[in-house]
Amino acid sequence: MLKRIAFIGLSIIIGLCSKPAIAQQKTSLNGGTTTGSVLPETGVPFLRISPDARSGGMGDVGIGLSPDANSQYWDVAKIPFTNKMYGISATYTPWLKDLVPDIFLAYIAGYFKFGADSSQAISASMRYFSLGNINYTDINAQPIGTGMPREFSFDAGYSIRLSPYLSAGASLRYIHSDIASGAGAQQGLDYKPANAFAADLGMFYTKTHEIDEFRSSTFNIGAILSNVGSKVSYSSQRSDWIPVNLGIGAAYTYQSDAYNKITFAVDMNKLLVPTPHTADSSGNVTIESPGNIALAPGIFQSFGDAPGGFSGEMRQIDISAGVEYWYQNQFALRAGYFYENPQNGDRKYFSCGIGVKYNIFTLNASYLVPSGSGIERNPLSNTVRFSLMFEFDKIEKQNSTTE
Repeated sequence: MLKRIAFIGLSIIIGLCSKPAIAQQKTSLNGGTTTGSVLPETGVPFLRISPDARSGGMGDVGIGLSPDANSQYWDVAKIPFTNKMYGISATYTPWLKDLVPDIFLAYIAGYFKFGADSSQAISASMRYFSLGNINYTDINAQPIGTGMPREFSFDAGYSIRLSPYLSAGASLRYIHSDIASGAGAQQGLDYKPANAFAADLGMFYTKTHEIDEFRSSTFNIGAILSNVGSKVSYSSQRSDWIPVNLGIGAAYTYQSDAYNKITFAVDMNKLLVPTPHTADSSGNVTIESPGNIALAPGIFQSFGDAPGGFSGEMRQIDISAGVEYWYQNQFALRAGYFYENPQNGDRKYFSCGIGVKYNIFTLNASYLVPSGSGIERNPLSNTVRFSLMFEFDKIEKQNSTTE
């Protein structure tokens, strides 16, 4: 019993990082009630935390936005359409700032373009999620040690412009998760750090219509299949899916004159993870773990296994919408909204942000407006995120002679 209590802290950590596991009551065909989870469950949920302050100020919309160094996270296929040859970005995101001071997500990404007409690009990024210091105790509240849970991922990508308007890209990712390091993992428990490999596949389309010398309109649309890969396992008893996700996003930008530009964007995301339930012919629901379902069958199953049929699948789609205004391409104001169905986690929040760009340097900041309470309160409430970005062209060395 004492050994099991050592994982109380671990359970809290997982609960804080994951969607709340909401169950719904349903009336069965035989008049009774059934309880079934409507939420797909995954490990390493830090992979779905947006590490981009620009998008953070727009309700976490990003798939269809104009490309930059953070496109490695949103859709690697966007990178060949960046305006510069090289780029690097770094973001710091406090987590649960209202409760604890030492949980954070750090992110760094970069790219460079090459080939004829700079039509190809390679990119890379790293995410590091620190869960701070954990003091483990037994059932009698006696200390049994400390630990520093942490997770990280590293990925590398390649993208290519297939036409003046269309590009494609892919990334490979290594994931490491050690969420019970230290004394909590040394009590004779069946525990080990988890490792996984995954891939992203993306497409991106963009086209600009020049109206006159100063006015133009641009339409972007992107699609990304992310985190397709192996499961994570912290013990010999169970394995969990990683957050395989299908995202589709679009953005429309209108430049009204030489000084003013506005963008409207929307994203839709759905986890392609089996819902952990089964129902018999009488409508009785039982809970099961999808860890034993193979990758390909599980992805296809995720399109039709939600309680409630098609309407249940629609409830599992998260929607983000945002707007961005630029003045002289130097100062930006942003706002957005994120919506998640009440039966799928019930996260709803507004966000806002600003951006300042000077030459090769861009600073973005975002703020998530507090909303909800208890398990429905977003961990980023009252949090300011910052991103620093440098994008530049190659500097050619000039040969000079003296006479």
